[in-house]
Amino acid sequence: MTKKLHSIELRVSFGDCDPAGIAFYPNFYSWFDRTFHDWLWTFGGHDALCRRVGAIGMGLMDASARFFRPVKNGDRLTISLAVEEWQSRALKLSYEVRVGEALMATGRETRGLFVQTENGMIAGTLDQIRELTDRNDA
Repeated sequence: MTKKLHSIELRVSFGDCDPAGIAFYPNFYSWFDRTFHDWLWTFGGHDALCRRVGAIGMGLMDASARFFRPVKNGDRLTISLAVEEWQSRALKLSYEVRVGEALMATGRETRGLFVQTENGMIAGTLDQIRELTDRNDA
C-alpha cells in the first residue's frame, strides 16, 4: 500500500455475517465505499466536492477484493485507504482491512468523475479534485 491517506474503524456485527458466522463478502465493498466517502468528508463531502467542480458524482468504474482470513462477528476492523495512482480521468485506490496487525483483506477501486454534457454523461478530468485533496492532505 502506498501512503495511507485515511482510515476508519468499525465493529463487525451479527448482521454483517453469513450463516457460517463470517462477514459476507459484499460487505467489504460497502466498507471500502464507506471509507472513501469518509475521506471525502475531509474536503466537505462528496456532494460539496462535485458541486465545486461541476460534476454529478465520483462513480465506481472497477472494484476487486482479496480475502486472506475470515472476519467474524465482534471483530474490530481498521480499514485504510491509499491513492495508488491519479490518472487524468481515473483515480485508483487501494484498501487494507486489518484486525489488529492481521491483514484480513485488500481491495482496489477505480473511480471516475462523471460530468453531464449535452451529449450524455462523460468521465471528466480529475485535476481539480486532485488539487483540492492534495492541498488538504499536505
